[in-house]
Amino acid sequence: MPPPTLIPGLGPTRRTPFGEITPGRYLRLLLEEIQELYRADQVPWVIGYSGGKDSTLVTALVWWALAGLPPEERTKTVHVISTDTLVENPLVAAWVGRSLDSMREAAAAQHLPIEVHRLTPAVEDSFWTCLIGRGYAAPRPKFRWCTERLKIKPSNKFIRSVVAAHGEAILVLGIRKAESAARAKAMARHEKGRVRDRLSPNGELPNSLVYSPIEALTNDEVWILLMQYDNPWGHSHKDLLGLYQGASPDSECPLVVDTTTPSCGASRFGCWTCTMVSQDKSLKAMIANDDDNDWLRPLLELRNALDIDDDRHLRDYRRSNGSLMLFHGRLVHGPYTQTAREDWLRRLLRAQRQIRTRGPEYVRDLSLISMEELHAIRHEWVVVKHEIEDTLPGIYQQETGEHFPGPALLDGGVGFDADDMAVLREVCDGDESQYQGIRALLGVERRFRTAGRRAGYFEALEKTVTKHMFTDEEDALRYAISRDQIRAGFYDQSETEPQGPDETDPNESATEESS
Repeated sequence: MPPPTLIPGLGPTRRTPFGEITPGRYLRLLLEEIQELYRADQVPWVIGYSGGKDSTLVTALVWWALAGLPPEERTKTVHVISTDTLVENPLVAAWVGRSLDSMREAAAAQHLPIEVHRLTPAVEDSFWTCLIGRGYAAPRPKFRWCTERLKIKPSNKFIRSVVAAHGEAILVLGIRKAESAARAKAMARHEKGRVRDRLSPNGELPNSLVYSPIEALTNDEVWILLMQYDNPWGHSHKDLLGLYQGASPDSECPLVVDTTTPSCGASRFGCWTCTMVSQDKSLKAMIANDDDNDWLRPLLELRNALDIDDDRHLRDYRRSNGSLMLFHGRLVHGPYTQTAREDWLRRLLRAQRQIRTRGPEYVRDLSLISMEELHAIRHEWVVVKHEIEDTLPGIYQQETGEHFPGPALLDGGVGFDADDMAVLREVCDGDESQYQGIRALLGVERRFRTAGRRAGYFEALEKTVTKHMFTDEEDALRYAISRDQIRAGFYDQSETEPQGPDETDPNESATEESS
């Protein structure tokens, strides 16, 4: 346990949850509080660790508190969970991976009841399965499909497993009121429902409580604590400072000594594919601040390609279920087209090859997309979307120079090769809509051919014909306008932008569509 010395540069006293006391006394009382809460019951703890400054400090505080207890009092497990979205900034992902490895080794060597878990999203929920496979458009504020799948579901699944095994769990999080006004407001709201000292109810997960030990600290105080004490599992806090510094656009991350000095707390790491922000400032800064990070440039270029204001030309004018929806006289576009999805896959594999070629030794085997995801994407294309050309193996071989190690699909093979599809295109005489319609019907036929029961076969055929009955988008638009004019005679149509899910995917949340 670190000595409770005065934290320099913050004055003799400060307001804390324990009253007006010196920062050094605050640290001592905080460690004593952690020890007291830990010993109060047998409810296991789950620490959310991202590798950033806040979660690092929280994990270190719990570690120091446990190390200060007699071995016989370390009676329950503390789980440290880190969620890897599989599209994390590679520099940060490598940092977190090394930290987790060090944590496992140090916990075992120091005989601490700390277990480390790296969590990942299910393959069907991964970013690339959704975007390239299903064709989900890049995330936007009104179509934020990524956070739930990539971050929340993996961690919640683990927490629920702990609750199922022990009846309850305490989540230890590095959330702070100083992060934002919204965060402070949310934390204040949860405080009102506290059932035990310093433990707030979790509104999303039954039988779980939230403990936020550093909720009252400022950005500056977090950094000063990290810089004053060594990391207990041997991972350098100074290197963490350097990582934040490299991600700051102005290349500044000073050791703060007063309230007028800006900290680097604004440097924020996350998914390199994120289009929820106008630009990825941290990735851009990493490239600008260090020539050795130029290998990250293909990621930035691909991320910027995904983030375009108007991507209607890349998306089908129909929804995923084939329906047509109007908003202010325009069709609400659905998923990415086959051409766009194939292009995103090519770009991604190309970026992966470039990074492996140009990057440092530790990224020579970096996978931007896993083989499991590629298989899932191929299944979506061929089996679900009836794109029976089965182009993924060819794209993979062209971009990587390697044979795609995938099995044949659809009862021993798709049954059509490139020559067959060329003949079909020739028969359709350039009518793309007709070509796609016949192809989809062939896909339905092959799907039902080996089924034990053919229930739903005629419904599937009818739905496919209906989806592909338009010659082009203008034809579909005329039909939709005429249809809605007829409907207007029966009810008043709301002029609000549609936000509901496609009928074909009942698992989508109510915020997962946009025009």
